Amino acid sequence: MADWFQGLHPLIQASVRVVLFFVPMFMMIPVMIWYERRLLSWMQDRIGPNRVGNITFSKTSKLVPQILRGRKIKLFGLLQPMADGAKSFFKEDFMPAKVDKFLFILAPAVFLFPAFALGATLPWGPYTLLTPISDANIGVLYVLAISSLGVYGVVLAGYSSENKYSLLGGLRASAQLISYELAMGMAIAAIAMATGSLRLTDIVSAQEGRLWGIVPGLANWNVLTPYGFIAFIVFLICMVAETNRAPFDLPECENELIAGYNTEYSTKKWVLFMMGEYVNMIVYSMLLATIFFGGWHLLPFQFDQLAREHPQISTFYELLAKLNGSSILGPVWFVAKVAVMLTCYIWIRATLPRLRYDQLMALGWKTLLPVATVNVILVALWIVATKVYSPVLGWAAFLCFGVLIVMIYRALKSVIAPKTSSLASRTLRLDMSPANVSKPEPEPELVEVAN
Repeated sequence: MADWFQGLHPLIQASVRVVLFFVPMFMMIPVMIWYERRLLSWMQDRIGPNRVGNITFSKTSKLVPQILRGRKIKLFGLLQPMADGAKSFFKEDFMPAKVDKFLFILAPAVFLFPAFALGATLPWGPYTLLTPISDANIGVLYVLAISSLGVYGVVLAGYSSENKYSLLGGLRASAQLISYELAMGMAIAAIAMATGSLRLTDIVSAQEGRLWGIVPGLANWNVLTPYGFIAFIVFLICMVAETNRAPFDLPECENELIAGYNTEYSTKKWVLFMMGEYVNMIVYSMLLATIFFGGWHLLPFQFDQLAREHPQISTFYELLAKLNGSSILGPVWFVAKVAVMLTCYIWIRATLPRLRYDQLMALGWKTLLPVATVNVILVALWIVATKVYSPVLGWAAFLCFGVLIVMIYRALKSVIAPKTSSLASRTLRLDMSPANVSKPEPEPELVEVAN
C-alpha cells in the first residue's frame, strides 16, 4: 500500500493529504457548535438545543409500522447547526451603503484563510505519507507567521464597515494580537530550543524519549517538564486570547461595542467569521496537543522499555505499545486530545468573566511575556549545563536559577512598587449596629371623616 501510494504523482499525493485534513475539519465545525451549546447549557443549568431533528411517529397512520406508532426519536438537537446554516443561507444578505465593498467582502475570507493554513504542518498520525500536508523544516516559524495574519481580517472588517464601534473592535484585536503573539512565540521558542528542531514532527518524536532524559519508562512529554509546563501555561492563555474567546473577547464585547468588528455583517459573511473562530479553536488545540502532549501518542509511557524491564508481563506492554503508536488509532488519540482542549475552551468561557482592557494588556506585557522570556533563558542554561556536565546537574542549574530569578523579581517589585494605585482595591463594610440603622418612619394614621 505504501509503495503504491509513493508511486503516485506528487500532486495526487498532496491532494490526498489536503482532503484528509480539510474534510474532517469541516465535519468537526457543526459538531463543535452543537457540543458548545449543549455543554454550556449543562454548565449554566438551562435548556440547550433539544428540538431540531426529533421525530415523532403518528399513532393512527397506517403507513407507520405498528412497532413505531406513537414513538418519539430524540436527536438532542443534533440537527440544530444544519438548521442554523440553512437559515443563514436563505436570509437576506444586506450591506450598509457607505462601506468599502471590496474590503468588506474580502475580510471574512482573510480571517478564515490563516486558520486552515495553520493546519498544513500539523501531524495527526505516525503515517508520514498522509500527514502532515507539508513537513516543513521551519514548521514553528511557519505557525508563528501564519497565526499573525488572522488579525488582518478583523482589522479590515472593522475598517471597511464605516462603523466606529467596529473600528474600535478591529483596533483592539490588533493590539491584543501584538501583546499575546510575542508571549506565544517565546513559549514555543523554549520548546524548539529544547528539541533542537523547528520541525513539528521532530518535536513529536523528541517526546518519545526518557522523561527529563533520566527517568526510564516515562515519555518526555513537554508538559511534564519544568520548562514545558511553564510554556504550556503561557501558550494556553495566549491561544485563548489569539482566538478572541472569553475572557479575551474584547474585540467583540457586546456591552461596549455592540458586536465589535462584525457588527455590520450578516448571513453568509457572518457565518464565515464564526467558522474562522471555530477552525482557529480546533487548529490551536491541535497545535497544543502536538507540542505539549505527545501528538498522536496515547499515554506518556515507554512501553517498549517497560516490556524489556518486566518480561513477565511483556505481552501486555507490547500490546499497549502497539496501541500507543498505532498508525490507525493514532489519529483517534489525537482527536481525543483535541476534544479535551476544546472542552477546556468552553469551560473557560462558562467560568471566567471578561477582563477589562487594561487588565488584558497588563497580563500580556507585564506577566506572560516576562515569564516566557525567563523560561527561554533557563532552557538555554539547562541545555549548556546538560551538555557540559550531565542531565542531573542541568536540571539542578535550571531549578536553582529559576528560584533565584523569582527571588530577585520579588525583591525588585517590593522596592519599586508604587505606593498608591488608581486601581487599588477597595473594601466596603456594612454596619448593621442599632446606632447606624435608621428606624422606619411611622405610617400616618387614618382619620375617619363623618358625612
